[in-house]
Amino acid sequence: MKVTVTVNGSQVAAEVEDRTLLVHFVREQAGLTATNVGCDTSSCGACTVLLDGQSVKSCTVLAAQADGREVVTVEGLATSSGEMHPVQRAFRAEHGLQCGFCTPGMVMAAVSLLTENASPTEEEVRSALEGNLCRCTGYHNIVRAVLAAARGDATATAAPAAGQ
Repeated sequence: MKVTVTVNGSQVAAEVEDRTLLVHFVREQAGLTATNVGCDTSSCGACTVLLDGQSVKSCTVLAAQADGREVVTVEGLATSSGEMHPVQRAFRAEHGLQCGFCTPGMVMAAVSLLTENASPTEEEVRSALEGNLCRCTGYHNIVRAVLAAARGDATATAAPAAGQ
């Protein structure tokens, strides 16, 4: 079947099998590999993207269901000049990433949360991210990063140091 999805502002059209998952469409057809395949059971959240502005686990959505819709991946958060999204900057500043496998999904879930609730409490952040697993147990710094992004802390919005 022919599927056309706007991914990070660009239309991606491809012939796919009707059982193709959105995560595979994003990785294989759009060529954006930051969206990770973690568990294929919707348990880990490594494949989280925004579909029409809503956070979804892309391993639970068929590419056909996204036909004609808009998907934003972590690669689509940065500005055209390469400036990171405030949540990405906060994850970097607060050391909210360790091995990096869960990071794209965590960042996308955090962006979705902050779109819905610009000033979440720590408990609200933890609740919103409970569907995303960090195997390195970096939750403390991830929560700190989301709260820093919500506050717009200078440390979260500072430009990276030279050479980083």
